[in-house]
Amino acid sequence: MAVTAEKAANIPVASGARRSVTVLGSTGSIGVSTLDLIERGRDHFDLVAITAYKNVAGLIEQARRLRPQLAVIGDPLLFDELKAGLEGTGIEVGAGRDAVIEAALRPADWVMAGIVGTAGLAPTLAAVRRGAAVALANKECLVSAGSLFLAEVARSGATLLPVDSEHNAIFQVLDPERLHAVDKIILTASGGPFRTATLDEMKRATPAQAVAHPQWDMGAKISVDSATLMNKGLELIEAAYLFPVGEERLDIVIHPQSIIHSMVAYVDGSVLAQLGSPDMRTPISYALAWPERMATPCARLNLAEIGSLTFSEPDPVRFPALRLAREALKSGGATPTILNAANEVAVAAFLRGDIGFLEIAITVEKVLEQGAVDAIAPNSLEDIYEIDRIARIRAEELVHLASR
Repeated sequence: MAVTAEKAANIPVASGARRSVTVLGSTGSIGVSTLDLIERGRDHFDLVAITAYKNVAGLIEQARRLRPQLAVIGDPLLFDELKAGLEGTGIEVGAGRDAVIEAALRPADWVMAGIVGTAGLAPTLAAVRRGAAVALANKECLVSAGSLFLAEVARSGATLLPVDSEHNAIFQVLDPERLHAVDKIILTASGGPFRTATLDEMKRATPAQAVAHPQWDMGAKISVDSATLMNKGLELIEAAYLFPVGEERLDIVIHPQSIIHSMVAYVDGSVLAQLGSPDMRTPISYALAWPERMATPCARLNLAEIGSLTFSEPDPVRFPALRLAREALKSGGATPTILNAANEVAVAAFLRGDIGFLEIAITVEKVLEQGAVDAIAPNSLEDIYEIDRIARIRAEELVHLASR
């Protein structure tokens, strides 16, 4: 397992102790929630660095408000605007890929890995290699490069703290020293906006409908992934790396209320679950304060008011992405990297209006069926990038044919 209790010694947790933090992807939804918690607990946190890709106005506003040591914009063309916006503040500024990696290398105790996509691989790995506590919100780190990342965690003594609500829930109720006693790990899924839709309705679904998640406020890409249930498939792959109980002991159940965030069933018949309102500040706070807990403004559960919690099996016909993800997990090697890359291209094409909703999974499956690139053994970031590049080219070709 990537996180063990003895590694708590790596992180200052004494009452009143200050923790230095860096937020990679500070203007995204995860980054904004993280900074909200940091701002509320300024007596306990020192902000080392924040980074964004293109949202320079948002980054300037955050930097002026929270005064990190360093602010970095990923797009080098926006450097002058960032520099001008922070002139006179004393805050260091940087731009470009190398500057984002340098931000991750700054000596912060705790790093939020909130950069979306493969752009987050290198900076997150940099934080891992220096032995930081890394709060992992970037799926690609484990989906595309799981073996590589866990090998670096083992080598450096870094700590991986899962931030996804599902993995964080498992982290809270799983006994890592007794994995043999686990009967099953159960990931919950809301079912997204098309949980009860027919295939015909899904075929005609618009991007606006797909991003209208019934429970969570997320970015467009992850919202579409939740609508196809690919997000849950990717989380299945992540869970296999974070909690090594074997693919056959990982399950998914639809739970539309999004109150139970995941469960662990044990061999004695006990099932332990973590419950909470659908607010990402809860799992972020758990990672931010771990192994302690911190107060948050999140809404408290009123189970009597909620009334009932329901569950059902996911429909493999309407949501084939789950099957594709499980098959990729079983195949291993380069396959999860290909799955992720093809899905990113297909989702972007859907959001542009180039393909239909159901064609997202169809495109991914066709790229997976092409094979050949599977022969590349992903032993380095360069290998991952090459596999990702080839898979994206193939997916773009399929999108082009489908949109003609």
